[in-house]
Amino acid sequence: MPTSEDRPEGRPETHPPLDDAASKTAAAARMQDQAKWVDLQVQQSIQRGEFDDLPGAGKPIKNLDRDHDPDWWVKQLIERERIVVLPRSVQLRKDDAELDDLIDRETTEDGARRIVEEFNERVIAARYGAPEGPPLITMPRDVEATLDEWRERRAARVEAAKNVRRQEDARKRRWWQRRQ
Repeated sequence: MPTSEDRPEGRPETHPPLDDAASKTAAAARMQDQAKWVDLQVQQSIQRGEFDDLPGAGKPIKNLDRDHDPDWWVKQLIERERIVVLPRSVQLRKDDAELDDLIDRETTEDGARRIVEEFNERVIAARYGAPEGPPLITMPRDVEATLDEWRERRAARVEAAKNVRRQEDARKRRWWQRRQ
């Protein structure tokens, strides 16, 4: 028996190591006990009614009759989340059509310039990359010309906002203040 110096106080004595056969037998017994425990938990949950209102209850499992597809989960994710994956050339064409609206949301010239430059980088990368999908007809944008157009649209928006404010201020004035 070990002395108190060999073993810290309060700790149980460790059992001698098992040989391979005894170790495998003990592992199999633990697995069987674990399977019984899981089955017991599932049965108790069924009795409590925790599985009653699950989506798809009483309906056949979709796509059960199809052949095994290793990418089934990706396809279901794309379908469920309505993710659209376009070829790069089509995506760039779509981004080019939406670019003016995107930079119009920017309040600073640096932000608008960054967006146009990033778009141009993607177009150039697609031009030098391997072609995929339909042919790439989108051209890089002239940064300065695009920013000049952005400035004009921004000035028009600012002027329109000022006019709206003036009209609101005029409506807020009392009848005796309107003649001034």
